[in-house]
Amino acid sequence: MIRSRHFVRTAVLAVVAVLAAACGTASQQMEAAPVTDAAWPTPAGVGGPDAAAGGDSDTSCNPLVSLAPNGLDTSGPSLQKIKQRGKLIAGVDQTTYLFGFRNPKTGKLEGFDIDLVNEIAKQIFGSDGHVQYRAITSSQRETVLKEHQVDVVVRTYSITCARRKQVQFSSVYYVAGQKILVPKSSNAQSLADLAGKRVCAAAKSTSLAKIATDPAKPVAVSVSNWSDCLVMLQQSQVDAVSTDDTILAGMAAQDPTVKVVGDPMTQENYGVGIPKDEEDLVRFVNAVLDKIRGDGTWANSYQTWVGSRLGPANPPSPQYG
Repeated sequence: MIRSRHFVRTAVLAVVAVLAAACGTASQQMEAAPVTDAAWPTPAGVGGPDAAAGGDSDTSCNPLVSLAPNGLDTSGPSLQKIKQRGKLIAGVDQTTYLFGFRNPKTGKLEGFDIDLVNEIAKQIFGSDGHVQYRAITSSQRETVLKEHQVDVVVRTYSITCARRKQVQFSSVYYVAGQKILVPKSSNAQSLADLAGKRVCAAAKSTSLAKIATDPAKPVAVSVSNWSDCLVMLQQSQVDAVSTDDTILAGMAAQDPTVKVVGDPMTQENYGVGIPKDEEDLVRFVNAVLDKIRGDGTWANSYQTWVGSRLGPANPPSPQYG
């Protein structure tokens, strides 16, 4: 028995000695394994071009013509339903600085589009505080309207004939133009300078359609939210972002290492999206827009959020038919 225990002890010591020899002495440093750069994770929902959705190639209508207002009349069926509920349900953005974003200090939604939602609700109920916000992505705008999940969509929503076949729009309340956002070190000024380069835009947006069909053939990269484009640009996963100057101005205000460049490539006419079968609500929203164009409310909101970054502007004139 004693001999057996002695044999085991000797064998264990031999193994320890071998391991010690392999590892070297305590004073010797092991050579570290080489470390390579880890790739940044991409935001959820990153994809390729979706040129058909949101595009403006359909010219079968005058997209800017809306239903004439009939005053701030809330007697229609859509308005009565909203009043009985006690809330206007609005599909909005919470990630686009200046137009629809959540203030990190207060937790409240703010921006030019949010001001418009609040004004519509105020004219329905006669006081503030009657809004239920629903944060949606660009690609959800038609869906939530067609399924009556919201009463209105106010989310930098460009009016097109293709979209008019699915939903109603108010008169135009803002005119933007598609430009490009690049790092300050970039010399790019247009999509022609970005041939073969990755350019980011939101899925089912008119901006993505423009990128995907441009003759220079930039590589269109789609995301769920515009803020994802800025993250990908910061992480060098895309070479540029291209969308409305309003959205890009908000990105540039958040990141001093990027810049907005080039002339406007398109004219983007923003309207309030409304379900197809709710004409009384369209006419009411148009009456609200007429009111804020004339009483200074539009100008005050513009100056608060956009004026210092994009210069002076006047509210666009409505077209009714």
